[in-house]
Amino acid sequence: MGRVNKTILRAGLDTLYFSGGHRLANPFFSGIGAVLTFHHVRPRRPDGFQPNRSLEITPEFLEEVIVGIKRSGIELVTIDEAYRRLAEADFRSRFVALTFDDGYRDNLVHALPILKRHGAPVVLYAPSSFADGTGDLWWIALERAVAASSRIEVTIGGEAISCECADDASKDDAFRWLYWSLRGLASEPEMRAIIDDIARRAGVDTSGICRELCLDWTELKSMASEPLVTIGAHTHSHIMLRRAPEGVARAELKLGVERLEAKLGVRPKHLAFPVGDPTSAGPREFAIAEELGFLTSVTTRPGVLFAEHRQHLQALPRISVNGEFQRLRYLDVLLSGAPTALMNGFRRVNAA
Repeated sequence: MGRVNKTILRAGLDTLYFSGGHRLANPFFSGIGAVLTFHHVRPRRPDGFQPNRSLEITPEFLEEVIVGIKRSGIELVTIDEAYRRLAEADFRSRFVALTFDDGYRDNLVHALPILKRHGAPVVLYAPSSFADGTGDLWWIALERAVAASSRIEVTIGGEAISCECADDASKDDAFRWLYWSLRGLASEPEMRAIIDDIARRAGVDTSGICRELCLDWTELKSMASEPLVTIGAHTHSHIMLRRAPEGVARAELKLGVERLEAKLGVRPKHLAFPVGDPTSAGPREFAIAEELGFLTSVTTRPGVLFAEHRQHLQALPRISVNGEFQRLRYLDVLLSGAPTALMNGFRRVNAA
């Protein structure tokens, strides 16, 4: 998200909040509950260049979110309870389920003590290759490559490009351009290979990123032993499934859940699609998830939950708790459903 877009979005959220518009919208758009998305939880970093900042919040803000939700009278529930309420059409009170993607070590170090202090349940979606220490965190590799470079020369789609990376502002622009240009490639293996080459030329050790940042199997078992924590599946290699052949997508989902079952002794019943936007998971993937027996599957399509989602349990929307917007008032506005109603053209379900 560019600097201008962030400013516009922040202004829109502030307008809804300070005008009270989100409270007026609440009875019409807030639905029956919501699923919140988190990734990293760790102390704020001082770096000026942090293009993946949206994926991390501070421990203090996580605590503020949990306390704020409880004070609002919304129930914090497990993903199993969220499933039960949807499946049984039990909509007597609004609820929120907390979800953490990717299995980062800071979830154990910084988030878990807060969750335990407040009795807040969470589901942690873990790619099995990340626990193996072999996963490819390509978005982090790209960030570190840009941070380490003053100029990047790369060929994408047959076009040779040179990106200036002399200061934080130009690094932000270069990362954003590279990220979306590479995401636009039809082949994810090609995208990953280009990023790996960029990182190698910048002197970045991509092989160590996963072991540095992600929970290993011993740590994941420790998380799984916590009564408040449910372990969910997140594929094996964290690929964008919709871009892969059907056989590859099915194998990724199957291997991810089977590896978690073998290592942890419990078969995950809930799934998060990697990346999770419409280019990464669609009707084919929703059908495969249902065939494999998952009770729920979450996307990153923005939205709150409505009664109609009980017919689309493999395509549940979420609200991202964005590190660029660490103010409780922004979450209040998002939970009203007004911003996501606008984003979705007032469709309650987006499962196409």
